[in-house]
Amino acid sequence: MILLIVLAVGSDWFWRFIYPIHHEATIREAAEYNRIDPLLVAAIIRVESKFRAENVSKVGAVGLMQLMPETADWIARESDIPYSGTEDLSDPETNIRMGSWYVAYLLKQFDGNQAAAIAAYNAGQGRVSRWMKEGVWDGTLATSEKIPVGETRHYIQRVSFSYEKYQELYPDF
Repeated sequence: MILLIVLAVGSDWFWRFIYPIHHEATIREAAEYNRIDPLLVAAIIRVESKFRAENVSKVGAVGLMQLMPETADWIARESDIPYSGTEDLSDPETNIRMGSWYVAYLLKQFDGNQAAAIAAYNAGQGRVSRWMKEGVWDGTLATSEKIPVGETRHYIQRVSFSYEKYQELYPDF
């Protein structure tokens, strides 16, 4: 029995069960359109909602990528993504398209710095920019323990770990 458990934990199928990717086509399309890594999108979805489209957080973030309605309104104004209101955020395709657009936007704002973009996805662009400008955090994963907000510190570590796991498990995604 112990041997079976050891074999299972050491196998890709076990880890793919723990780290699934749902809505593959939508993730690929949105990531390609926005020129970002689809595995980063999958990692954010895993951490934000565990791929549950109906999730609504205590603060009102909605859907797979847990977008705040105000952020979605702004994305709709800035992008070409059709959006008619908060109810659209429960639709996986709309949510992934908007969330991917936002990730791409943050990556551009932080000159491709993935760690800073991930932190900003959670804490907000202004806050992360301020931490970096004031020397509180240098924007790297290696120094993420210096992020002054525990939730964001933990978030960047979880997304980065999930991203690395997805790269290992889905090299051709």
